[in-house]
Amino acid sequence: MSRKDNSNPIIKGDPKLVNAWVMYDWSNSVYQLTITSTIFPIYYNAVTRHGDDFMVSFFGWHVINTVLYSWAIAAAYLLVAAGSPLFSSMADYTGRRKGFMRAFTLIGAISCGALYFFDPQHIEFGVIAFSLGTVGYGGSIVFYNSFLPVIAERKDQDRISARGYMMGYLGGVILLLFNLLMIMKPGLFGFSADSTQPARISFLTVCIWWIGFSTLTFRKLPKYTFGKRLHRENVILNGYKELIVVFNQIRGSFQLSIYLLGIFFVLMGILTTMFMAANFGGKELGLKEDVLIPTVMGIQLIAIFGAWFFAKLSGKIGNIRAMILSVIIWISICFYAYTIKHAFGFIVVASIVGFVMGGSQSLARSTYSKMLPETTDHTSFFSFYDVNEKLATVAGTFSFGIIEVLTGSMRYSVLAITIFFGIGLVFFVILLFSDRKELKFKD
Repeated sequence: MSRKDNSNPIIKGDPKLVNAWVMYDWSNSVYQLTITSTIFPIYYNAVTRHGDDFMVSFFGWHVINTVLYSWAIAAAYLLVAAGSPLFSSMADYTGRRKGFMRAFTLIGAISCGALYFFDPQHIEFGVIAFSLGTVGYGGSIVFYNSFLPVIAERKDQDRISARGYMMGYLGGVILLLFNLLMIMKPGLFGFSADSTQPARISFLTVCIWWIGFSTLTFRKLPKYTFGKRLHRENVILNGYKELIVVFNQIRGSFQLSIYLLGIFFVLMGILTTMFMAANFGGKELGLKEDVLIPTVMGIQLIAIFGAWFFAKLSGKIGNIRAMILSVIIWISICFYAYTIKHAFGFIVVASIVGFVMGGSQSLARSTYSKMLPETTDHTSFFSFYDVNEKLATVAGTFSFGIIEVLTGSMRYSVLAITIFFGIGLVFFVILLFSDRKELKFKD
């Protein structure tokens, strides 16, 4: 039997609800900027490098430090990909998607705080904490994304999705500025010039920021969505049954299937670039934190404009055409990145990455949301999108590490990313020229 929740009905477009949803981008994006893009990768390289020796021991297994880093990301996202269909189906089945989102938030934030204890004597602990932080972030995003069609009308989803990314980039930059000041001017905070405390404290600030601001989101988002369903049957089995139904609906839609295939390869390229950019600059170009951190921070600021620009562009030329343009830019970036030798080239590449990164991610999410059939099981549908995204991250970062092992250079790994984007581009072109009767939005 089914029992409806007694809470107030969800009103799409309610400004307070939209603001609460957007605030989660503000709260969790500090993980992306401080942990995956800037301070932690630089700190990780410092902790795991001994002169020109890049080998590290992980439970007795000797491996290149950056390969371990990329494979730790792959393992974390593989775990999320394996578990998110179950959790998201259970969330749709019970209506408690906010509860699952909060649980993953706590896992991610607390794990980031635990990185404070990461040092050369605790390599295994640090890598595991980093992986669990990634699991928490990736798991929470499944449920966060699934709220978009719940809180926003179809016509507003591009704009609200872009607004979320813009707020996320801005929030990440604000906290990074504080942490950057602490790292670059340790004396102002009572630390010695060679102290690792500022970097380690920055990991604690991510934990506090993420948990603190996410409470604003959890106060407003509905506890239950589309009623709380109570059945005597096993919740887990019913969750898998719902997933089978969703899979069959996706398989029955040519456009949706082609889009998910295309976005898989595109996200392989985008997310691998985001995760490995700082490591590439530090290891291949010998750039120091005084160049890497401001550059990556600049990427976030440019990405705010990029998200806004592509949201406007998609309204004029259609979502798929805008995505095709972004992929062409990504391919050009990778070819140029393969050739750079100095800091100036890295800064140029980073600037273009910032512009296209915000637009690509925002459009990827909102385009999928607008293609969904009418349904109340948004979390199950978004679990497919999220599994696609996580498996793309697994494939991309694992491939990046494998190619570095085989060639001894990260440059060839960067060049291989162009193949991912190229395959994704082919699928988007097929989608553009396919029968459009199924499409639910202007293209």
